[in-house]
Amino acid sequence: MSAPPTRPELAGTFGMVSTTHWLATAVGQSVLERGGTAPDAAAAAGFALQVVEPHLNGPAGEVPILLAPPGQPVQVLCGQGVAPAAATPEAFEALGLDHVPGTGLLAATVPGSFGAWALLVQRWGTWSVADVLAPAIALAADGAPVLDRVEATLSRTAAHLRAHWPTSAATYLVGDGPDGVPVAGELLRLPALADTYRRVVEAAGTGGHEEQWERARAAWYSGFVAEAVDDFCRTTEWLDSSGEVHGGLLTGDDLAAWRATVEEPATLDLPQHPGVTVCKTGAWGQGPVMLQVLGVLGALGVGSGPLADAEGREDPAWLHAWAEATKLALADREAWFGDSGDTPPPLADLLDHAYLAERSRLIGEAADTGADGLRPGSPGGRSPVLPLAVTRRWEAWRDGTAEAGAAVGAGEPTVDRGRGAAAAADGSTRGDTVHLDVVDRWGTVVSATPSGGWLQSSPVVPALGFPLGTRGQMFRVERGLPATLRPGRRPRTTLSPTLVLRDGVPWLGLGTPGGDQQDQWTTVYLARVLAAAHHGRRTGEPPSRLTPLQALLDEPMLHTDHAPSSFHPRAAEPGSLLLEDRFAPHVVADLRRRGHRVALGDGWQLGRTCVVGVEHGVLRAAANARGAQGYAAGR
Repeated sequence: MSAPPTRPELAGTFGMVSTTHWLATAVGQSVLERGGTAPDAAAAAGFALQVVEPHLNGPAGEVPILLAPPGQPVQVLCGQGVAPAAATPEAFEALGLDHVPGTGLLAATVPGSFGAWALLVQRWGTWSVADVLAPAIALAADGAPVLDRVEATLSRTAAHLRAHWPTSAATYLVGDGPDGVPVAGELLRLPALADTYRRVVEAAGTGGHEEQWERARAAWYSGFVAEAVDDFCRTTEWLDSSGEVHGGLLTGDDLAAWRATVEEPATLDLPQHPGVTVCKTGAWGQGPVMLQVLGVLGALGVGSGPLADAEGREDPAWLHAWAEATKLALADREAWFGDSGDTPPPLADLLDHAYLAERSRLIGEAADTGADGLRPGSPGGRSPVLPLAVTRRWEAWRDGTAEAGAAVGAGEPTVDRGRGAAAAADGSTRGDTVHLDVVDRWGTVVSATPSGGWLQSSPVVPALGFPLGTRGQMFRVERGLPATLRPGRRPRTTLSPTLVLRDGVPWLGLGTPGGDQQDQWTTVYLARVLAAAHHGRRTGEPPSRLTPLQALLDEPMLHTDHAPSSFHPRAAEPGSLLLEDRFAPHVVADLRRRGHRVALGDGWQLGRTCVVGVEHGVLRAAANARGAQGYAAGR
């Protein structure tokens, strides 16, 4: 028999919630218990996450949301704000910058999170603005227990906040620890944020459901919130990761001109699993990476993935194929994904099964160690163009003249392998992301990955009680690329929720924090779920009609840093493969024999995947034990 799962295999019929923080899970489940729908519960949990994980997301961040109402098509709600009208390559070059700084005001895009949550509840939910925001207001006003990682983040950045971002120091350095850092378990109160959301509730007023949410949206994007953002960016200047002091480019007009959008998802049917369709965001995010990897694996004929045996030993040949398919998909991401070109990314060609089969033929017995650089394809006969910075970094790595390893930056981390324990010289330390999934008794599934607006990445706007986002750092100043900085366009985000259909019916919603690694960890997890669901449970376990979602979350995880990070300083480790040390020794040895540059990390460090699902009329949920923070609940 294999080891028991770290947490129960949840199953019920009323509703399920899984998020990266137990308090947000409790908020979401409480909404379901009081008659709310999955959209209502997801929004309430999303606003709560802004309070309880402020180092990982905030009110001025962004969120892509996947929604699957039963009997209706899957929808993508894009809560990724766009670049300001004044944000051009010329503007940054005039400041002497060849990239968008990872911290401070220059990297701010339109805060998209509020608009996306508002649209979700306005169109598909039932709850009022006051009811949805009530838990977040209570947590901000009464205080939420500080996580040890919040304490660590503030400890690393306290000197910088006091010296350079005093509005942030006044907001967060109000605890009992050294230099005012709140200690783990201490209540952190955010009264200014609570007041902001109270003002939104007041502006929403009463009356019709849709009208309430429209008034709330107006308060945010053309009312007092937009006015405060405009004033802050126009009249203040702050030290950022460039080492210089800069003001902001974002204006009230930028906020007023933006609305969250509803789009069709990018999808891929899996021939190796008839009836299964995987849904992701478009190529303005990295979501199609997962689809390409699954398609390449299918073309290789290796299926979705092998079942681990009773000792948890997994087939290294499949892991090798997955790693190589991932490298190819990430190379395509660098060459083709983005929102800044005059024509959209060639998504249909990138996901064409003939193209994916062509890409699969590049995979052999030996690992791609990076000697030939990144290898993007030519979908539809087009010629790929990689950013010049990527090409130069690769040449420097190949020539041995530059380090390619990870460094402390301001964006979502891959993993802390002993590096990045201290703040950078400018006080920056990397932020990450949160995730939530909800399924209600009617079978509606919501999967969302909020991020941005990190407390450590930009100074607090004192009139609002929260900092602006820094997602603009993902743009490239170099011209002519799909991800080139361009006014009114979306940065190519890493945020990547997933919805899976079986026979056209919502089956799974899942996702994880983790920047560039999100679609790596979730693809491996989904492959294991598909294998278990379609071929029976793991060897040595009793038969069941239900897939062991929790046990499969507990399996050891891996990823590669072969492709450049989406965040400055765009680090890469060509040919790398990081494995949790719970993989069997023969797996590690086989991967090394194939040429992978294998490193072993702590056995419980990669990913914080959440998942909900519906199987045979039974509602399911699981949450990752990694980080000892995420939780699932339901009945």
